[in-house]
Amino acid sequence: MPERHRVLVAEPLGAAGADRLRSDPDVDAVFAEGQSRAELLESVRDAAALIVRSGTRVDAELIAAGSGLRVIGRAGVGVDNIDLAAAAERGVAVVNTPEANMLAAAEHAFALMLATARRVTDAHNSLAAGKWDRKQYVGVQLAGATLGLVGFGRIGRAVGHRALAFEMAVLTTDPYIPAEVATEHGARMVELPELLAESDFVSLHAVAQEDGAALLDEVALAAIKPGAIVVNAARGSLIDPAAARDALDDGRLAGLGLDVYDQEPPPPDHPLIGHPRVVHTPHLGASTGAAQRDVSVQVVAKVLAALRGEPVETVPLPL
Repeated sequence: MPERHRVLVAEPLGAAGADRLRSDPDVDAVFAEGQSRAELLESVRDAAALIVRSGTRVDAELIAAGSGLRVIGRAGVGVDNIDLAAAAERGVAVVNTPEANMLAAAEHAFALMLATARRVTDAHNSLAAGKWDRKQYVGVQLAGATLGLVGFGRIGRAVGHRALAFEMAVLTTDPYIPAEVATEHGARMVELPELLAESDFVSLHAVAQEDGAALLDEVALAAIKPGAIVVNAARGSLIDPAAARDALDDGRLAGLGLDVYDQEPPPPDHPLIGHPRVVHTPHLGASTGAAQRDVSVQVVAKVLAALRGEPVETVPLPL
C-alpha cells in the first residue's frame, strides 16, 4: 500500500491547488487557515508537509513541533518567514514558486508607479466627490525618466523590461547579479548611492536585510534625487516609514507607492497610511487569478514530488 501523507495547509491556497491535494489518493489534506499559533503547533505534529504563504512564521519552534515534517512549501517567492537553517538541520526540504507570480508582482509594481506618477487615486477621489479639477493633478511623465531597480532578480528584470517599453533608462543595483547580466537586459549596474542620486523613480525588489534594518533609511532618503518617486512591492522592512514621511513632507520625495508594510496589516497610526502623496494597496502584488492559480498548482506539485522522493528544486541556504 502506498504511504499516506498528511499535508497541512496553514493559509489560503488557490482552488486549483487545493483540489489537486484533495484528489490525491495518498494525501490527507488538512486546511488550517485562521488557526492560532498554539493550534498550528498542535496541528503540525503529525504532518509530513506544511504549506504556507507569507503570513505564517515558520520558525525553529514550529519546525521542531512537526517532528515528521519532510517538506515545507512556500506558495510564493520570498522565504523570509521560514527559518531555512532550522529546516536544514532537521532534514526538512523547503520549496517555493519563484516564477508563478513574477508577472503579477511586476505588473503591480508598475501599476503603483503609474498611479503615483499620475496621481490617479487623488484624481479619482476628487471626481467621485463631484469636482472637476484638472489643474490640481499634474503628473510626471515616465518616458525619458530614469528608473532605478534595487534588486535585479526575476521580478526586477520584468519591471525593467516594461520600463524600457515606456522609453525609460534603467539602472539597477544587486550584489548577487553580474554587471553583464544587467547589460543583457538593457540596464546599467551601479552602486546604491549612484542609483538613488540619479533615479527619478526607484522600485524596490530586494529581500529583507538580515538585521531587519531599512534599506531606505533617513540617510539614504536624504541622498535620493529630489522629487523622486519610490515604489515598494517587495518587503515592508526595506523602508523606514517615519523617515519616508519626513521625506514626503519636505518634498524630497514626490510620491510613494506601497504594497507592503513593516507590519501587516499596518496599524491605524502608521506614518504613511493616508498620506496625500502615498498610493497604498494591501499586499496585492500576487493577487491576480492567474498568479493565484499558478502558485497553488506549482507549490502542491513540488510538495507532492518531495513526498514521493522525486527530484525537486529546493530553496538553498543563504550564503
